Amino acid sequence: MASKRRRDGGGDAERKRRQKRSEERADLGSVLEDEQVRGAVKEAWSRKSRCIVGDLELDCHPFPHCVIKNFLGSETFVENLQRELLALNFHEKSNDLYRFKQSDDLKKRKEPHIAGLRSALFGRFRSWLGEVLGVELEPTVDISCARYEYTDVLLCHDDELEGRRVAFILYLVPPWQSSDGGTLDLYTTDGNFQPQSIVKSLVPSWNTLVLFEVSPVSFHQVSEVLSQDKCRLSLSGWFHGPSLERPPRHIEPPIPRSPHLPRDETLLLEWVNPIYVDISYQEQIQEEFEENSEIQLKDFFKEEKFRAVGEALRLSQIQWTRRGPPNKRCYEAASLDSVPQCVSECWELLRSEAFFLLLSNFTGLRLHFLCPADDDDDEKKDEEGEKKGEQEEAGEAEATSSSMESPSANGNREKELSTPVYCGELRRWSHGAYTLLHDGEAARAEYALDLLLPFGCADWQSEFGGFSCYVANEEDEELLTVYPEDNSLALVYRDKETLKFVKHVNNKSSCDSAESSTCTAFYDFSFVYYE
Repeated sequence: MASKRRRDGGGDAERKRRQKRSEERADLGSVLEDEQVRGAVKEAWSRKSRCIVGDLELDCHPFPHCVIKNFLGSETFVENLQRELLALNFHEKSNDLYRFKQSDDLKKRKEPHIAGLRSALFGRFRSWLGEVLGVELEPTVDISCARYEYTDVLLCHDDELEGRRVAFILYLVPPWQSSDGGTLDLYTTDGNFQPQSIVKSLVPSWNTLVLFEVSPVSFHQVSEVLSQDKCRLSLSGWFHGPSLERPPRHIEPPIPRSPHLPRDETLLLEWVNPIYVDISYQEQIQEEFEENSEIQLKDFFKEEKFRAVGEALRLSQIQWTRRGPPNKRCYEAASLDSVPQCVSECWELLRSEAFFLLLSNFTGLRLHFLCPADDDDDEKKDEEGEKKGEQEEAGEAEATSSSMESPSANGNREKELSTPVYCGELRRWSHGAYTLLHDGEAARAEYALDLLLPFGCADWQSEFGGFSCYVANEEDEELLTVYPEDNSLALVYRDKETLKFVKHVNNKSSCDSAESSTCTAFYDFSFVYYE
């Protein structure tokens, strides 16, 4: 038995020796071997001051980050590493925040140069970095490889996750210019620790490592790759250790909501396609909507009205304001006091009492007091009828007293419980626009009816982005995608577990790559109605 155990142990040792022999040693650049450099960087990091020594540059604006050129000492090693990485299987990853291709997990890959780099990063370099920071970093291996190609992007985020202390990126790219896109953009933050604007863009370069401290202000993005023939290949990951203290997350004030405008059906009849005013057709729409919780109503406006609004949006001098912060959204919203008359009328229609009633007829939702009661309300009425019969039997005086008090009391209660309200905006979607899922939105999710009415997207293609995605909260499952379509009114009813985002509008939407100049932007009225 003892002899057998010794043979097994010897076999393990032999396997480890073979593994060592198959691992190519990765020598770090000379700047990282210099004791004086390490001391200078440590001092500068503690003082949050700038430091440039040879191939190393430390800067603390807008947050501490370090750029190390010639990170690996052997050019041959780097070339072989790149060759091994490109031979891996890559999988496309896409959601609200990013779109790029990622390799299989590198934690246990046995290719000699990948294994050698992993040992150097999480061995010798981890020790160097821990000493510079004055923090004991864990030996946790957290590394992957990414390929960013034309229109790929990683939008604004802070990298914060329990255990992450320092983020790193090692670039293995061909000669790269800022005009190629794919820069690492760093954001300033405001007093609420929310990102404001890009103040520094780091252009990828061959065998250069960038690292930064993960903190409440470490907001950054990988800008969209604009080159159609270059691949932005990089290795990235995190060194784990004690997280920096995080302040409470900023909570945005809720968007104001308003009840409908007291307008009759005059405006509605002037604008809406007559087919949608027909009661029997409304019943068909409601039946389909109640089955699917969504519907698209094509040719919703009369053609002349739709054309007039589309031209006004494209040609008028409307004031547009960028909506942020960029870790939540980035698009333009119209200043309503600057819109022309026909656009103003359209806005008025969508918040009018007559339109609330029309939506009630389309959806069966209680967005107007004239909307027929649903089954639950019918049951309540039956119960109230039984109680009323009992009251009548109790005596005329009691019934009289009840009839004097109940209407007012019940009316007030109904008003308190359900006054239908809306919020809305007129938006412009052009290159670089998007919205993101975020914790604040998930915490406030509630039952609501979304309305989207796009303009100017006749030549818009799905590959441009700009479509609305509905997803289940905390899941990758995509429930519904609504693509922008001219004069098509989209209605979507969502519950508390459903969130939405608008996919990043990419460079394919620009004039240079699209056949028509009308593709540079489209517009939409976006409303949310609450029962």
